Amino acid sequence: MAIQDNRIKIAFVDDHPLITQGLKTLLERDDQLDIVGLFDNGASFLEFIVGHEVDVVLLDIGLPDINGMELCKQIKTENPGVVIILLSNHTERSIILQTMQNGANGYLLKNASLPKLKEAIFKAIAGQIVYSEEVSQILSQPSQKQLQGIPKLTKREMEILQFIAEGKTSGQIAAELYLSVLTVDTHRKNLMQKLEVKNAAELIRAAVQHQLLS
Repeated sequence: MAIQDNRIKIAFVDDHPLITQGLKTLLERDDQLDIVGLFDNGASFLEFIVGHEVDVVLLDIGLPDINGMELCKQIKTENPGVVIILLSNHTERSIILQTMQNGANGYLLKNASLPKLKEAIFKAIAGQIVYSEEVSQILSQPSQKQLQGIPKLTKREMEILQFIAEGKTSGQIAAELYLSVLTVDTHRKNLMQKLEVKNAAELIRAAVQHQLLS
């Protein structure tokens, strides 16, 4: 990413003012960093970014008006060049993975030191994915799926999985099983969550690996 005037423009989106004010004061001591705004909700930041340049967003998960994971996805959809680093106290593996799938460039716990935060900002601007040490350890552990072995699917999920493997659309599956398309799509979503995949191709591949398809 090319940074204009050699200063990295940073915005905080976090509803804990003591944290953001403190970090703002500390980060602004570096003449390479410029804090362009502190926002305690997602809506105010989305309004701001329309008319202002932002290079890095330091984003919390728990916001009063929108989940930080969803806000991350929205920011990336509308502003793909913006670097997003999550600053959070959440240590759940599923939350970390979902945030990264939504386009985040990094995930740090709020106990990260100032030098580590600054290092993460510069690395993320350079194109690297950044994690705090604790987050790296969490991600290196086997997932719940790996620990439990083959995911348990309902009879209906197995039926729908077989139809998906045959290349049928949700509409075709709904007609075959006398269900609504919405119900079929809900089963699709549940299947992808259980097998920890993002699309139909990955779903089929995972199902074959687990010997769930006949």
